[in-house]
Amino acid sequence: MGLLDKLFGGGKKVSKETAETRGQHMPDLNIPVDEKFTIHFKKNGGKFLYCDSFSEVSQAMTNILSENGWNEHPFFVLDPKLKDRFGKEKISFTSKSKESEVFFTTCEHLIAQNGSILVCSNQLMEKKLNELPSNIIVFATTSQLVESIGEGLKKIKKRYGHSIPANITTLKHFQANEENSDDFLTYGSSSKNLYLLLLEDL
Repeated sequence: MGLLDKLFGGGKKVSKETAETRGQHMPDLNIPVDEKFTIHFKKNGGKFLYCDSFSEVSQAMTNILSENGWNEHPFFVLDPKLKDRFGKEKISFTSKSKESEVFFTTCEHLIAQNGSILVCSNQLMEKKLNELPSNIIVFATTSQLVESIGEGLKKIKKRYGHSIPANITTLKHFQANEENSDDFLTYGSSSKNLYLLLLEDL
């Protein structure tokens, strides 16, 4: 093994620890999309719950409710499909954001490149991010993982054709810090306390 191999690891796969400690302007590592998303999502301050089955999703939801004392709090929901899917859980729903501390939603895609969550009018209607409750629970599936925002937008365009939804944006900042407190890309939205329930569907 040559000196360069000894210094740089002989081309071995970079460990997760190394990936997590790299600067934000370093080139992307060649790692699987799901692992890359997890690294960046956690770096953004999100809480990640991977589930193999819907029963695990139910259990994770029960734990979130208990942990935060939200058992008696209605969830603000704009997607009727979520109400149907989670109708048997111990959750009440409201369509008025001011009546809730928690916004419960789906998403369009999960962006591995920066750990953000791509949403649009299908999830938000005409709401701006700063009009949502400060706590958000996102229900998504592994098939929604994509490498970049560009790839996510292409898939949206392909899926909806000429009826491309409006209000396309990303949820990215899940805890306040010096780095994102004045980020103009958030359009005045405050950081959100965000849980991601990710169901394996591949």
